[in-house]
Amino acid sequence: MLTAKLACYDIADMPFEISTTRTFSAAHQLKMYDGSLEPLHGHNWQIRVTVGRSELDNIGVVMDFHELQRRVNAIVDPMHNVNLNDLATFRSINPSAENVALVVGRALQIEVPMKLLSVEVWETADCKATYKP
Repeated sequence: MLTAKLACYDIADMPFEISTTRTFSAAHQLKMYDGSLEPLHGHNWQIRVTVGRSELDNIGVVMDFHELQRRVNAIVDPMHNVNLNDLATFRSINPSAENVALVVGRALQIEVPMKLLSVEVWETADCKATYKP
């Protein structure tokens, strides 16, 4: 049945996306509204990066999964087992989940015709922030 439905569509008109999920452990302290710092605490962070394109490339993929993983790892690995507040990246911005997503999204190099669709960051299983450029 699926094959019959696909025959009605030009595959070049269908959007495609792929994602990779990475994890790391890190501590942080957010600067609060009153200027104080919350207590230092850690999380087992999870990050999902999603990229897409309107057409598959000549081998039928959005991009190589391993290449996307390599690029994300290059950004995330320096955050593993550290206090995020101590990283130069977070010296001028709060190391919130939102800013972690922003930092990863802005650092990730994705070439046209691919596009970064989102960076999702979980501090815990039920607390997630998303950056969509």
